[in-house]
Amino acid sequence: MTAAFFDYPRAAAFGRVVPKSRIYEHAGASTALRDLFVTQVDQIVWKYKLAPETTNLAATKAVSEIQVFGISLRTGKFDEEVLRAIDRAIPFPLIFELSWTGKRKAVAAFKRPSDSDSTKRVVSAYFATDWAPDDAARLPLPVALNLGGLYDALITALMPKAVAEAEHTGEDIQTRVARMEEIRSKTREVDRIKARLAREKQFNKRVAINAELRAARQELERLSGTAPVTAATNE
Repeated sequence: MTAAFFDYPRAAAFGRVVPKSRIYEHAGASTALRDLFVTQVDQIVWKYKLAPETTNLAATKAVSEIQVFGISLRTGKFDEEVLRAIDRAIPFPLIFELSWTGKRKAVAAFKRPSDSDSTKRVVSAYFATDWAPDDAARLPLPVALNLGGLYDALITALMPKAVAEAEHTGEDIQTRVARMEEIRSKTREVDRIKARLAREKQFNKRVAINAELRAARQELERLSGTAPVTAATNE
């Protein structure tokens, strides 16, 4: 998936290096987290500031600006706790572009104000593209009526096609994000059942585990939009 790399407006270019110490300070970084930054991150650059004055899109209550951060990596191994620390340190919605050895990857979590405290932010699990060549073509920014709509489109572009297309059925961004997290949870459940099946030797128990696996796979297909949606019967 490379459809989440966009040609951001020149007017939005910011190009400011962000010292790691600033992230440590605002995120309350532990020694272990600082070690991750030192061993995995070469440089953090605040690349673009998508705001009303740089995009001609109005702010919304939830999204007043969107920031695009470029992170050059020291290694192909990368811990999402690094991104989560940056998300904790900066209140605005963030889109990350990771780069390593001539390749790039777009990553972001959906960040929104807390329902109980508007001064706090709720950050979802992360969504990401595959690695792509650094010189791969970029797409025009999605058409949007305001910055909230643009942010929804940028996050949706990181999701699997079947989930992203739910936008056209009226499913809002928070519902799509929640469904993606259900898909991940159900995928882990399918993997656990498969591991149990591989270990089990007794025929009767294998039959029961197979039935459990079949039901879990059907639910995963329903959540993923790869099967007709039916009523649930109650990774």
